Amino acid sequence: MDEPATPRAPAVYFDGTSSARNDVIVEAGQSGLRILAAPGTGRTLARLLDEWNYAELRRASAPAGVLRLARRGETLLARLEIRDARLAATIEKRAEALDRGGAAERRLQRRVIGLGFAAAASLTLTAAFGLPALAGRIIPFIPLAVERKLGDAVDKNIRAAMDSQHLGTAFVCGANDGEAAGRAALDKLVGKLQAAAALPFPLAVEVVRRAAANAVALPGGRIYVNEGLIAQARTPDELAGVLAHEIGHVAHRDGVRTVLQTAGLSFLFGMMLGDFVGGGAVVIAARTVLRSAYSRRVEAAVDAYSVDLMTKAGGDPRALGVILARIAEDKDEGVRLLLEHPETRERIAAINAVAVTGATRPLLDAAGWDALKRICGSPAKDTANAVR
Repeated sequence: MDEPATPRAPAVYFDGTSSARNDVIVEAGQSGLRILAAPGTGRTLARLLDEWNYAELRRASAPAGVLRLARRGETLLARLEIRDARLAATIEKRAEALDRGGAAERRLQRRVIGLGFAAAASLTLTAAFGLPALAGRIIPFIPLAVERKLGDAVDKNIRAAMDSQHLGTAFVCGANDGEAAGRAALDKLVGKLQAAAALPFPLAVEVVRRAAANAVALPGGRIYVNEGLIAQARTPDELAGVLAHEIGHVAHRDGVRTVLQTAGLSFLFGMMLGDFVGGGAVVIAARTVLRSAYSRRVEAAVDAYSVDLMTKAGGDPRALGVILARIAEDKDEGVRLLLEHPETRERIAAINAVAVTGATRPLLDAAGWDALKRICGSPAKDTANAVR
């Protein structure tokens, strides 16, 4: 029996603009396919929906017994699903460019599988060896808004870890009666440094009730200063020098870099998606920030930043070196400090080498400094620790 010149059969048509399934009639003409709307109730003539030339047809992945077709270069995801064997055979015969038997598709599948294995191996090697170097390269492409969200996410965990006495809201100094003047003095000091730094986002500096002479910078501009550091400082510029150092970590985005290097690729992908809570990632990030011990190169860079920032602000650029030297010489705590920071004396020498000498004026007057020393009420005991 001869094949009809224009075989036709029912098919399913998706127009690419919606997920609606359309029952149609497909005719296989000499030059292409005609897609007709199946006649409905009260309608005997089939309405032409579209025409596809044989030269533009391509085979799409489909289960056995189904010929699924799409169009080359089509921006819409329109497709035909043909189950009639005779119509499918006619189309494959007349569409000379069509992949017969799906050989090209199988080759593509094998290639995709191979690339998948290669990508998995690449990710494994990157996580093991390349992420520390990669972190430094991708930092400039991480939006500052994402970094601030990271800082906000880890802040709650960091504050809880630092508040060993479970003081709650009382852990932060400056809100109680008699502490407002100290808070105002701190804001004035930070305002001068922030104006000189010209960062693209505001700083949030808090003094907390901890006796260790320390400060820590979180991603996104939040800085915690222990009251023990204020007790250790003898001038407002010494405290400002340490603050300028921590601002250097913020400006250089060292916190984000350390988190990426430590927490790995999973945290990086979560960070890009704005998800910092899944899988305990926020806890990992908080611990990383608190326990981070920066390299000598990183510390040298932020020490130099402190010197430059103090110079711009009109303060004493050598002040950071002065307070570091005092902590290092503490007979009770100095040995522990030097074990944690063996390069302390080298840092002091480097600070003094780059600091330009000249007339300076304290960044706070005597009354402001006295108020700041009492921002936590009674002055804290001197208990030295690392300034990092």
